[in-house]
Amino acid sequence: MFDFLEGYNLLGAFWVTVQLTVYSAIGSLIWGTMLAAMRVSPVPLMRGFGTAYVNIVRNIPLTVIIVFTSLGLFQTLSISLGAKDFTTINFRLAVLGLITYTSAFVCEALRSGINTVSAGQVEAARAIGLSFPQVLRLIVLPQAFRSVVAPLANVLIALTKNTTVAATIGVAEAALLMREMIENEAQLILISMTFAFGFICLTLPTGLFLGWVSKKVAVKR
Repeated sequence: MFDFLEGYNLLGAFWVTVQLTVYSAIGSLIWGTMLAAMRVSPVPLMRGFGTAYVNIVRNIPLTVIIVFTSLGLFQTLSISLGAKDFTTINFRLAVLGLITYTSAFVCEALRSGINTVSAGQVEAARAIGLSFPQVLRLIVLPQAFRSVVAPLANVLIALTKNTTVAATIGVAEAALLMREMIENEAQLILISMTFAFGFICLTLPTGLFLGWVSKKVAVKR
């Protein structure tokens, strides 16, 4: 029944998907946190940059961003991110595009958590002489992260599915292999079901686990 799988590296394709997800998730969390800090910063220039970045990037299709990393950064500006072979270059460019896009959603999820922190705690921290970065690092962000685990889980699940867009620049992940198999095999339904099941195996446990974590670390009010 599944003879059509012979000769195809299905596990390898999904392993590339996992790598895209992990690297992009780490980068998006770091850059998204920085953007959230900018959006609540007392410095108008930083607030303006954070706001403009989020509002612009969220309204650009991910496909456009991914294609731009290949056509704009690599082919036009010769930016290869330190890689030498074409496969690695495309992978790194895809990660960069996913980080650029996903960090805007991480920022907004985290900013909603920042807004749940009591203003009295911030005022008390400033009253004892803590600077804005110290208040953010010691008081605000720890509570904000605890309150937005569930929204961040949704962003992570969306990111996992969005990795399929990397196929547009030739990254050998699951979506590219699925397209190749559909072109070569007369098993459209079975191929689609196989890849759908693969993505369910990636996203469902993640959602359930982070949902459990969200309940455990939720801030009691």
